[in-house]
Amino acid sequence: MKLSTKGRYGLRAIVDLAINGEKEAVALSGIAERQDISISYLEQLIAKLKKAGIVTSIRGAQGGYLLAKNPEEISVGEILRALEGDLNPVNCSEVIGNGESCSGADLCVTKYVWKRISDSINNAVDTIMLSELIDESKKVRSEHGIMEEDISRTKPSCGQ
Repeated sequence: MKLSTKGRYGLRAIVDLAINGEKEAVALSGIAERQDISISYLEQLIAKLKKAGIVTSIRGAQGGYLLAKNPEEISVGEILRALEGDLNPVNCSEVIGNGESCSGADLCVTKYVWKRISDSINNAVDTIMLSELIDESKKVRSEHGIMEEDISRTKPSCGQ
């Protein structure tokens, strides 16, 4: 399974929002600049996250976006599904658990492979919480000598 830019950029954006939105709402322009994501693309991603109840918006001069829940309550799986849809590696009704079975389902042995891969992916992303990514980000930046007040000025270099 390969995530699209929606999942990769969206996850970076939500981590940025979580870190920079601990005290006040965060403007999309700030996230776009820090994460090197176009504002128009970021607006599309945030709209999906808002619809899923992961972020909320505040209007006005001091407006912007905040997490709708505590980071400890938001899994990476919830974020990725809001952005990407389901995370199944194949479109197989035997794996997904809905839809009409294909004509070869009774004799298909590869469905066991796809089911195990799907279960592993979903288990992994559902057990990683946003709070863990926040802690890891702060730890990594600290190890590289980046102070808390400088976090908002650092650009990502991987996972793009």
